[in-house]
Amino acid sequence: MQEQNSLANDFLSTGVPGLDEVLAGGLTRDRLYLVEGEPGTGKTTLALQYLIEGVRGGDTTLYITLAETAVELRGVAQSHGWDMQGIHIEEIIPDEKALDPDQQYTIFHPSEIELGTTTQRILAAIDRHQPRRVVLDSLSELQLLAESPLRYRRQVLALKQYLSSRNCTTIFLDDRTALCTDLQVRSVAHAVLTLELADQAYGSERRKLRVVKYRGVAFRGGAHDYKIAKSGLQVFPRLVAAASRESSARRQLSSGLSALDALIGGGLEEGMSTLISGPSGTGKSSLAAQFVHAATLRRERCAMFLFEEARNNMLNRCANLGMHLADAIDQKLLTVQQVDPAELAPGEFASAVMQAVEQGARIVVIDSLNGYLNAVPDERFLITYLHELLTWLGQRGVVSIIVGVQSGMLGSGMRSNIDASYLADNVIMLRYFEAAGEVRQAISVFKKRGSAHERTIRRFEVNTGGLSVGPVLKDFHGVLTGVPAYHGSGAGAGASEQAG
Repeated sequence: MQEQNSLANDFLSTGVPGLDEVLAGGLTRDRLYLVEGEPGTGKTTLALQYLIEGVRGGDTTLYITLAETAVELRGVAQSHGWDMQGIHIEEIIPDEKALDPDQQYTIFHPSEIELGTTTQRILAAIDRHQPRRVVLDSLSELQLLAESPLRYRRQVLALKQYLSSRNCTTIFLDDRTALCTDLQVRSVAHAVLTLELADQAYGSERRKLRVVKYRGVAFRGGAHDYKIAKSGLQVFPRLVAAASRESSARRQLSSGLSALDALIGGGLEEGMSTLISGPSGTGKSSLAAQFVHAATLRRERCAMFLFEEARNNMLNRCANLGMHLADAIDQKLLTVQQVDPAELAPGEFASAVMQAVEQGARIVVIDSLNGYLNAVPDERFLITYLHELLTWLGQRGVVSIIVGVQSGMLGSGMRSNIDASYLADNVIMLRYFEAAGEVRQAISVFKKRGSAHERTIRRFEVNTGGLSVGPVLKDFHGVLTGVPAYHGSGAGAGASEQAG
C-alpha cells in the first residue's frame, strides 16, 4: 500500500478506533478535511474524539461552533464520559438580540453584514488560541450566509489558506442542511469523509463511513460499518483478505472421536473451512462443539459465535453430552459470544472474529449461516462477506466451522436459503432417516479438499453419553433423501464409539 509520507510524524491520529486504518495512517498535518453527513450520523462525536486525541498528545485545540452552544457540546461529551478540559470552545451564533425587530437590517441584506462579522470572529478566535487542531461546525451556516456558490467557495478557500498558514489541521463539518448541496468544499478539501445512516425494516439502523477522496493516499475504499457507542465512534474497516496473505504449514486437528476422524480423513486441516449442513435437530451444533471441546482439551483456544441459541442453553446442552465448555471458558481457552443479528453490522461481526483470532483462537465456529444471513441487510452480498472472512481465517491457519440449517425435515422438502457449499473446503452432511419405526440420523462427508475421506454414510447419534459415529448403513438405499429403502438384515443400529 502506498505510504502517505515517509515520516510518521507527518500524520495525526483521529482518535477514532479503526478510522486511522481506513485512512492508511491518519490525517496529514496542516491540511483541511471535510466530514459530511446528515444530522444524527455522529459528526460532532467524531470531531470531539479528534480534539480529545489532540489534547492527549499536547496539542492546542479549538472547536468553533456556528450552531450548537458550548453547553450542548459539553452535554455530548458528558454522555460519552469525556472530559472537555483543554478544548477551547468558541460560540459564533446569533444571540437573542436578533429577535428584536429594531435590530433587523433594512438597507443591507443580512448576509452582507453577518458573513463578514462571522468570518472576523472565526479569525480572531484562531489568532487568540493559536490551535494545532481545529473543528468548524458547521459549513451549512456559512453557505447560507454566503448565498451564492462563488462567494461561498471564495470564503472557504480563504479560510483554508489562513488555517494552513498557521499550521492548523482542520476538520470542517457539513450537515447538508443548506438550501442547496454542491461539491464546492469537496473540491477544496484534502480529504472527504462521508457518514451515512440507513434505516432497516427491523432492528437498529446501519451506519457506514466512506472516504470519498484523500489526495496522495491509498486509503481503504468502499463502505465501512461503524457504530456510536458509549466510548464514541468505532469504525470497523472493511475486511480485504487479499491485503494480508499469509502461508504456513498445516496440521490436522482431531475431533476427539476416532470413528469421526476416520470418516473425515484424519481430522480438519488448519486453514480449512467446514460447512456442517442438515435439518434442524440433527446434531450440527453439537458436532461443531465436539471439535471445540477436543481442541480445548489440547489447550488450544477457540471462539464460538452464536446467532440463534442462547449462550447458557448451549453450555448446558454440551454439558449434558459430556462436553464441559464452561470449564474451558473459565480457563480462558474459549470465548462464546451471543450475536443479535438485528443489532450487529457485518463489519462489526468480522471485527469481532478478527479480534478473537488475534487473541489466539485456532478454531472459530459460526452458528449458524442462517443467523449470519439475517445480520447482512442485503442478501446479495452475503457470499462476498463470507468469502472474505473465510479467506482471511484460512490465511492465518484457523479452522473455521459454519453451521448451515436446512429447512424441512425429510424428503424433497429439504432446502437451504443460501448455498455456501462451494465456498467451504469441507462439507459434512447430517440427515434424518426413518427405519424400523424410528427416526434416526446419518452422517457423511460430501467434500474435503485437505485429504482423502470416506465415501460412506454412517449412523450418527446424539445422546447423554455424547456423540457416537456408528457403522456404515450398507443395508439402506436413499438415506440422503430422508426416505430410505431397506435392502437387507441389520439396520446398522449399533454405535461403535461414543465421546465422553
